[in-house]
Amino acid sequence: MNRGIALGAIVAAGLWSVTVNGLPQLNQDAIDAAQIEPVKGNLYVVTGSSPSNRDLFSGGNVGVFVMDEGVAIVDTKLPGWGQVILDRVRTVTDKPVVRIINTHTHGDHVGSNSFFRNTVNIVAHANTKTNMEGMDNFQGENAQFLPSQTYTDRLTLGSGVDQMDLYYFGRGHTDGDTFIVYPALGVLQAGDMFPWRDAPFLDVNNGGSGVALPDTLARAIGSITGIDTVVPGHVPVTDWANFEEFQRFTRDLLAQVRAAKGSGQSVDQAVESIDLSSRYPDYQSTRVEAAVRVIYEEL
Repeated sequence: MNRGIALGAIVAAGLWSVTVNGLPQLNQDAIDAAQIEPVKGNLYVVTGSSPSNRDLFSGGNVGVFVMDEGVAIVDTKLPGWGQVILDRVRTVTDKPVVRIINTHTHGDHVGSNSFFRNTVNIVAHANTKTNMEGMDNFQGENAQFLPSQTYTDRLTLGSGVDQMDLYYFGRGHTDGDTFIVYPALGVLQAGDMFPWRDAPFLDVNNGGSGVALPDTLARAIGSITGIDTVVPGHVPVTDWANFEEFQRFTRDLLAQVRAAKGSGQSVDQAVESIDLSSRYPDYQSTRVEAAVRVIYEEL
């Protein structure tokens, strides 16, 4: 089995209990944990969770952007979470959801697109739409919940206080990750290009690349200006400095894997020898082994 697929299966195990008809039964503790919190101005986030916390796993952070015309939401968590998302939105506005932006193809970010029906404009990078077309939950009639609007490099939606700028800078977590900038607020929503303070999850099955990731993040940092607040993929809202630190972490991780392989170490030896904890003491190390193995094979 492809390691990327195997890792995905491991992560998926235990995320929800399954009813007799095969539909997900939501965990009440996870529902209670997924609260809506203010970010800035008319932007909120329905909090996500880390895949390693199976009891509370709901999927990624959901951006909730209240515009004059209605609500734009960024990502839709796992299947079955649409009503929870809408319930949280209703605590801050009664405007309709008119737009969904999917940052990338994974089921914990696109899983509840279908809840919002086909009256909503769904937007994503062109590569993400292609990746989503291969997912089971977008087959047959559910194909109507694929993105109806795509872009390749940059797309601006709305204007003034309602403006959202979408950027694609290259491969990383997948080959279709979107960065969303809310220019009037000075906020960046990074999706899983900055998911947590740990090694990245590199989905090579959907075009991800640990070799490309540091340069892709560097292009984002060099191109996007005026940001002080960042919404990561899964962990709480943070600042620009932590986003820059994540880029340095991915750069240093790549450098250490490259050096280990160049010195003749096997992949198992590289896993044992690579340690960034002294340089990044606040980072976890639960995902380092998987990232090292993916990068080693890619090199």
